[in-house]
Amino acid sequence: MTVTSAISFTHDVLARFLRYVVIDTQSDPESPTCPSTAKQKDLGAVLARELQELGLSDAHLDEHGYVYATIPATSDKPVPVICFCSHMDTSPDCSGANVKPQIVRNYQGGDIVLPADKTQIIRVKDNPALEDQIGNDIVTTDGTTLLGADNKAGLAEIMDAARFLIANPQIKHGTIKILFTPDEEIGRGVDKVDLKKLGADFAYTMDGETAGHIEDETFSADAAVISITGVAAHPGFAKGKMEHAIKIAAAIVERLPKDTCSPETTDGKQGFLHPTGITGALEQATLSLIVRDFTEDGLKQKEALLQSIVDDVLAAYPHSSASIAITQQYRNMKQVIDQHPHGVDYAIEAIRRTGLTPVRGSIRGGTDGSRLSFMGLPCPNIFAGEHAFHGRTEWVSVQDMEKAAETIVHLAMIWEERA
Repeated sequence: MTVTSAISFTHDVLARFLRYVVIDTQSDPESPTCPSTAKQKDLGAVLARELQELGLSDAHLDEHGYVYATIPATSDKPVPVICFCSHMDTSPDCSGANVKPQIVRNYQGGDIVLPADKTQIIRVKDNPALEDQIGNDIVTTDGTTLLGADNKAGLAEIMDAARFLIANPQIKHGTIKILFTPDEEIGRGVDKVDLKKLGADFAYTMDGETAGHIEDETFSADAAVISITGVAAHPGFAKGKMEHAIKIAAAIVERLPKDTCSPETTDGKQGFLHPTGITGALEQATLSLIVRDFTEDGLKQKEALLQSIVDDVLAAYPHSSASIAITQQYRNMKQVIDQHPHGVDYAIEAIRRTGLTPVRGSIRGGTDGSRLSFMGLPCPNIFAGEHAFHGRTEWVSVQDMEKAAETIVHLAMIWEERA
């Protein structure tokens, strides 16, 4: 008998997921507060209450919008403390208010037309992972909002696994910590986390895409802000005088590479420069960009390219100036996780025990685990099943969420077995 078949799993992951996605938790990059939006605490309060109802007496929502809880050990062995983490906020890129989840039962293939806006179609050619979902149940929205599977799928999976472990104390595991974070989508997910209170030795984010995947590598990321000072003049008398700051910013964007070094022209291990906003007026303008690469050298090369573009553009505006401020956002978690290979090995084995084929890979993005790893808590990323996130065609498979919850349970068991 295999380890997989020795456990008879029960799930309530779908019911939890449907409860969570209708709570609007969109974060706001313009807000200085933590959490950036108070409504994230609405979901945090629900999660803390549900954890308490499961019997986790220390479960609580703190002032900054973080939810902490502890599942006590059922083993007498000294087992490292592991943590499972997901974020509560949804992307600012698409509305998360009034989410109306739809369930396509027993999916039989083909494109999925969303009912409230039939121009929103989940196309198989854009979502090849649908080809592996025949017979499964697919959750979508009605087409007017995002779904929030990024990362409410992860929340539901951790909660489902917690419920199962608490209901089955015969399953041996060490102390397990639960952490739910705000503001991950705006890069501030662990700004106020209390790692001393958390007390974990190793962690996993449940925030990946395709079932069976584990990721131990992310982009390294910087933000670049270009501050431009032009020359103002009355437009009726501006000939030979005016140097328009917004036009300078536009010229810089126009000089960015078009066939390479952009999100729309890169994949795999290729990085990019990506403008995210222009603000300002005639005399002062600001151009914001993000810089992404898997290596420090790659970041530096792209930032040097950006500086050369700015210098070239400014040559045509002799009385104007521009400065670039680079801010570190996060770094490739692989630098840390490679020092703790057993944590990834255990996750690969846990995925295998669910009956899935493990796939190890990289993320063209970041997770809370990117920063947690460099804060002293190694934290690779495990699949949650979310697809087409940050848009109205987002979807997730119920069966994939169930496999993610089972992966958590097996992973807790493996840490105990190997202790």
